[in-house]
Amino acid sequence: MSEFYNTIARFYDAENQEMTDDLSLYSDLAEVYGQPILDVGCGTGRVMFHLAQEGYQCVGIDTSPPMLARARQKAASLPILQQHTSFIQADVASYRSPDPFRLILLPYHTFMHFRDQETQLSVLTQLTANLAAEGAIVFDLPNAGEAFSTQDDHALAVERTFIDPHTGNVVMQQSVSSLDRVTQLLQITWIYDEISADGAVHRTIAPLILRYVFFEELRLLLRLAKLRISDVYGDYDQQPFADGSPRMIVVAVK
Repeated sequence: MSEFYNTIARFYDAENQEMTDDLSLYSDLAEVYGQPILDVGCGTGRVMFHLAQEGYQCVGIDTSPPMLARARQKAASLPILQQHTSFIQADVASYRSPDPFRLILLPYHTFMHFRDQETQLSVLTQLTANLAAEGAIVFDLPNAGEAFSTQDDHALAVERTFIDPHTGNVVMQQSVSSLDRVTQLLQITWIYDEISADGAVHRTIAPLILRYVFFEELRLLLRLAKLRISDVYGDYDQQPFADGSPRMIVVAVK
């Protein structure tokens, strides 16, 4: 996991600058459960900086040094971020916080990075240990049922085109993927073609493996970790989770 994010860290902010749909959901949950907040797989701080600007105390944990370096650099540019954020480079499966968190977030696809049940249970058990008695853990995942119902075409897909703010170069992001429906593993290769001013193309290739999780599967994993589901939504507007929902957003409590 770290190797992938180490490779694409320089593209991450420009690639995800328009990803804001989920932020109001986290604001609503922070209002209910309070602080401090742990952002698992915080990356360059997309989610936690939004919450920090609302006055919440946030801790970001990640294993990628380049991603954390960018997060710290951004935090240093704004006093409110410096006051309300801190960062930890560690494996969340073994990280024990000195103080419990009221809200633990695993934003967009984060839990999919844990690719076997042993690792998933280790992560959930440790998160439970770091959770306050009245706190909650939030998982934002794609609806696996929708993904499994689509036909694989193994074609190269153009995802987006963006400008690298550091070089001014155009970057075309593409992907090719395949899904093993037995192991529930999605193998995806991200391709970044950066076009310099002289027309030369510099290609960066970053493979990644993610694991889909179904609702009843996650419910059982949570039960084994002494957690239960209190709410589940099918999108960021907090509509009920149902057949055809694009997302599976689960709120779990002790």
